[in-house]
Amino acid sequence: MFEIVFLGTSASAPSVRRGLSAQVVTHDEYRFLIDCGEGTQRQILQSGLGFKRLNRILITHGHLDHILGLAGLISTFSRWEMIEELEIYGGRWALERVHDLIYGIVLRGAESPMKLTFHEIQPGVILEADDFSVTAFPVWHRGPDCYGFLFNEKTRRPFLPEKAEALAIPQGPWRRDLVAGKPTVLPDGRTIQPEQVLGEERPGTRLVHIGDVGRTSELLEVCRNADTLVMESTYLDEDAEMARRFAHMTARSAAELAKEANVKHLILTHISRRYREREVAAEAQAVFPNTYIARDFDAYQVRREECVRVKLEPSEE
Repeated sequence: MFEIVFLGTSASAPSVRRGLSAQVVTHDEYRFLIDCGEGTQRQILQSGLGFKRLNRILITHGHLDHILGLAGLISTFSRWEMIEELEIYGGRWALERVHDLIYGIVLRGAESPMKLTFHEIQPGVILEADDFSVTAFPVWHRGPDCYGFLFNEKTRRPFLPEKAEALAIPQGPWRRDLVAGKPTVLPDGRTIQPEQVLGEERPGTRLVHIGDVGRTSELLEVCRNADTLVMESTYLDEDAEMARRFAHMTARSAAELAKEANVKHLILTHISRRYREREVAAEAQAVFPNTYIARDFDAYQVRREECVRVKLEPSEE
């Protein structure tokens, strides 16, 4: 299961109700900040997420409305030393701009009290954990080295408690070993194999996140059968020519991709203040009914074929 919290959902410039682009994706103890528009650190605090374990930042591209918030965030981290190490992932051009922002303006020759690591993204897996991976894939937008991200749980075999009960397997380390796919020896001397209590393999949850993008022809396969697709929707179809000129999506084009790729749920973000939210929703839902329009501080839990809006829980900080 993944959880995504929308911290900023406006396009290009903030509005009264929407901040600039930023989302946090969580999986167990892992937290990823995707983009960091101006004002993100205040949104993090206001959301109740806090800064704990927020040590990986994924940058979709280097436009200022997606990176300027890094200046304030890193200034705060540096002063309070809340984070021992910060890892920033992005394409070459985005990292060059981020590097200039941090070392040319924020630090200005001073050493950072925390370790800063820059990871230049290439298409492919950028992080591999025991039960999920994060894959970067190229997208077409204005400027080089723009990326989207696929969060993909690995296939697993579910533990079947009814079979464990039938075999009189006690609670405790024996069941934990079997869940982990390891054989175990019970107190009575019997050896139980994982195959005896595990079901058929099930595919994991797929969450696709796409920032600014100007066309969808390269995105069909990576989006195919995603449980949730998060995508920008800067324009309505009435302004399709402007969308093409500035390399952005319309609500209709995003919905058409979701439909063609057999996506289960679509969440639209990067909403322009020139439109009313209900107009964006109506255009997308006419093509793809399972469409939601993200608002600042919305949180969704994403599971296999499910996308449920949930209430934000306060941080432990």
